[in-house]
Amino acid sequence: MVLSAGILAALNWATLVAAGHPWSITWAFTLWGAKGARLFGWQPNGNWFWTGGYQERALDASILNDTTSVMCIGIVLGAMMAASLAGKISPKRSIPVPALVSAIVGGIIMGYGARLAYGCNIGAFFSGVASGSLHGWVWIFCAIPGNWLGIKIRALLKEKF
Repeated sequence: MVLSAGILAALNWATLVAAGHPWSITWAFTLWGAKGARLFGWQPNGNWFWTGGYQERALDASILNDTTSVMCIGIVLGAMMAASLAGKISPKRSIPVPALVSAIVGGIIMGYGARLAYGCNIGAFFSGVASGSLHGWVWIFCAIPGNWLGIKIRALLKEKF
């Protein structure tokens, strides 16, 4: 466990050096969502978050120019490769509607919560605590009961469907 913690700390430091900010994940999804919204006619000039500075430059550039986006793509491809090597990838032709709906609703709730918390377990907790920020500790003290509640709700849904 100590070795794993050391490797994570070294990788977080390398990310800080390469990206200029602590390790984060959810920023990429925010950026991708904004780029997608632009395709449907959304104009960011009226939104303070997207005007000026880092966010505006990221919105105007390719996602391949964004370190967080590239890291997220790498995480997904790496997870797919590991699952494939372990023989755990098995595409399904049909997904039960309740499972699909709960996955979509759960994903939206988790994504919204991650943006409110300034990140997920990586950006809010891991990088938050590593940088000495109080928000990382607040995140974990909220995430623990939230996970417990999510497990209970999942069990109820599983019994029902």
